[in-house]
Amino acid sequence: MRTRLKDVIESLIFVSLEPLNLEKIKNICTEFSNSEIEEAIQELVESYVSNERGIQIIQAAGGYLFSTKSEHDQWIRRLLSLENKSKLSHAALETLATVAYHQPVTLAEISALRGVDASYSLKSLLQKKLVKITGRKKSPGRPLIYRTTDKFLTYFGLNNIKDLPSEEEILKILDEEKILD
Repeated sequence: MRTRLKDVIESLIFVSLEPLNLEKIKNICTEFSNSEIEEAIQELVESYVSNERGIQIIQAAGGYLFSTKSEHDQWIRRLLSLENKSKLSHAALETLATVAYHQPVTLAEISALRGVDASYSLKSLLQKKLVKITGRKKSPGRPLIYRTTDKFLTYFGLNNIKDLPSEEEILKILDEEKILD
């Protein structure tokens, strides 16, 4: 029966429009115990890792989704001509990084950290649903508070905001790139 459960879970992940979390899978597969479901998911993920396939199942934004393997990226980009993921401007990337690493954060704080007005970039990120408004700060003027979204996690292939590289990791990568130049 486990093989059937793995097939069911694989189908659910395949048709889901967003990362499918464990709780949702458990709510759908009520005929099976939680441990059977968890074991089937683990076996399914491992089977995609161990097989020579062009796709894999990854965890992103707290759920499971199908993803292409990074080594096939150049051909996938050719096929899609980069239409699915609109490129973010340098300013938008800076603003997004500021929100990601300093959240919850206000527009004034983002602008101060970047040293320039970030309102246009922030508006763009809100439209792309990579950033969301989560409330108001209890300070004069009651400015809006911004955070990253689950779409941000999915866009960058992260399971959790804690998966962002640390400052030390970033510096190490940059140092390695300088050596290669």
